[in-house]
Amino acid sequence: MKMMTGKRIFAVLAVLAALSFQAAGQNTSSVDSTLVGRSIFNLLPSREKGNKATVTVRQSPEIKEAFNRQVAANASKRVVVYRIRIYNDNKQNARSASESAMNRFKAMYPGVAAYRSYVNPFFKVTVGNFHSRPEADRMLQQLRGSFPTAFVVKETALASEVNSNRN
Repeated sequence: MKMMTGKRIFAVLAVLAALSFQAAGQNTSSVDSTLVGRSIFNLLPSREKGNKATVTVRQSPEIKEAFNRQVAANASKRVVVYRIRIYNDNKQNARSASESAMNRFKAMYPGVAAYRSYVNPFFKVTVGNFHSRPEADRMLQQLRGSFPTAFVVKETALASEVNSNRN
């Protein structure tokens, strides 16, 4: 099998970047939420990540700047995610109980995003940014023992929020 030359790799990356820019210009319902916030440059193998080889991309700084501008321009777009509602109540002690549930969850799963909200009259704690229902269901099974009333919800979120709080 023939090895790809640097020019061919660059051409492939340029085509992928162009396609992602074109897809980003379409409405948000066609955005693949599993790709939101990801850069092809961060997905390439490297020894620092434990891979056997390192791929080095040499490119004009203008390409990366254009890519970053496109990401910034799309930061306000909304994407569909699945989250798990671990607390939902409106009792008199709901404020402190929701805070307690969130703190307990954060202690158990420090790397997973957690959100506490108040939508009159309910205090809610929702966790995770899952890109598919099966992902959320797997986490829900882990949480059942500690949060027996938990359930999966489908929500829209800012792409920038999901990216910064990735599971």
